[in-house]
Amino acid sequence: MPAMSTRENQLDALIGRLERAGEQLRSGELSADAAATLVEECAALAGEASAELERRAVLEESSGAQGTLL
Repeated sequence: MPAMSTRENQLDALIGRLERAGEQLRSGELSADAAATLVEECAALAGEASAELERRAVLEESSGAQGTLL
């Protein structure tokens, strides 16, 4: 269970970073260059979150398949 907890914490951290970035972008206080850099960072964070969700789906599928074999 600790591994899943770590994964949940990682995903929660990614979500938090995306939410903070969204707040910064909505504030209108960033220069165009800073906003562009932040948008690129958001794309990278979204990719990381997507990869983590995919890993979870694979783990769930393999756990489910293992359960049906037993």
